[in-house]
Amino acid sequence: MAIQTRHRLRSPGTINNTRLVLATVSALCVIAVGFALFAQHRMHMEPCPWCILQRVLYVLIAFVAGLGALFGGERFTKVSSAGAVIISITGVVAAWYQHAVAAKSSSCAFTLADRIISGLHLDTLWPAMFEVRANCADGAVDLVGVPFEFWSLALFALLALVTAWTTVREHA
Repeated sequence: MAIQTRHRLRSPGTINNTRLVLATVSALCVIAVGFALFAQHRMHMEPCPWCILQRVLYVLIAFVAGLGALFGGERFTKVSSAGAVIISITGVVAAWYQHAVAAKSSSCAFTLADRIISGLHLDTLWPAMFEVRANCADGAVDLVGVPFEFWSLALFALLALVTAWTTVREHA
């Protein structure tokens, strides 16, 4: 009795397209962090702990998606895409929490975001990038009439949808 195995043949274009999507996701995250730094240092929009936490999440997504784009391979791109989905959803939650709860508070001290940033010592390792410079109420600013955190939430949602699509597409 012969055992039949079912092999899925992947088109080389599918893997290359996935790598391109992951590279684009990584680039968008780098651009988002670059814009946040521009807003901080040139437009004087000082970041609160939740802003900084979102920067950390963008850097993580850029790293994870960048690795998937760089190394490719079906398994590696699946894992990279899934990781980016999870981090992006975390970003959506962080941006929503910043708007709904933290921005209405006069202090962000000892919140989850503050503890994560302090615990990782990012604020001392790279202060220009990760140092908290405002409390949550002062950090609540609008950009073109829309709260800054909503722009971040929209980008995190877009990244979650794109990387989820890439993950599902990889399983198809």
